[in-house]
Parts: sequence; C-alpha cells; structure tokens
Amino acid sequence: QVQLVESGGGLVQAGGSLRLSCAASGRTFSGYRLGWFRQAPGKEREFVAAIGWSTDTTFYADSVKGRFTISKDNAKNTVYLQMNSLKPEDTAVYSCAAKRLNIKTYDYWGQGTQVTVSS
Repeated sequence: QVQLVESGGGLVQAGGSLRLSCAASGRTFSGYRLGWFRQAPGKEREFVAAIGWSTDTTFYADSVKGRFTISKDNAKNTVYLQMNSLKPEDTAVYSCAAKRLNIKTYDYWGQGTQVTVSS
C-alpha cells in the first residue's frame, strides 16, 4: 500500500526558510509524478510544485517560482520542498501527492504538515 508521510513543517518568521520532506513507500514510483499542494484556511487546495520521478522535470506555481525548490532522493524514496523567503501568505497545510504520468488526477495523498509564517 502506498504511503506518503510529510514532515518538516513548523512556525517560521517571514523571510525565513523551511524544508519539507515526503517519504514515499509501498511501490516503485517510476512513471509517477510527485507533487506538493497546500491549503490555507477557507481556501481551496492549490498546486505548489511537482517533479517527475524518472525524468526530474519540475513544475512550479507562479506564486512560488524563485523561492521554492522541489527535489528528490531516489535512494531514500523522498521528495523535498525547500522553501525560502517565506511570506505570511505561504501559511497552509502542505501535502505531498503522487500520480501516474498518464492520468490527470493525483492517486495518493499524505496527511499534510502545517506551515505557519508569522509577519
């Protein structure tokens, strides 16, 4: 069974940095894309960043380009989200997700980790 477990969230001041981790298990992820999403209170979930497991191709939301970096360690089956220059509007629950490349929707989701940026 696929499991995605996030860690690394917390409270940080504006301008600070955090690194989120997503430990993936339960299958090989060749042919998958792993992504990060976030949901702030009262708002819809939004895409943040994604990376192809085999291709290393990366994708970013415009709101985080130049500040966030997604990466992975295939040996550890872990995806990271390095978040720099954090802003209060980045406050949200961040979730890791995985999907097969040939379908539109993400199949698997983690439980999420809270990121709070104080002003």
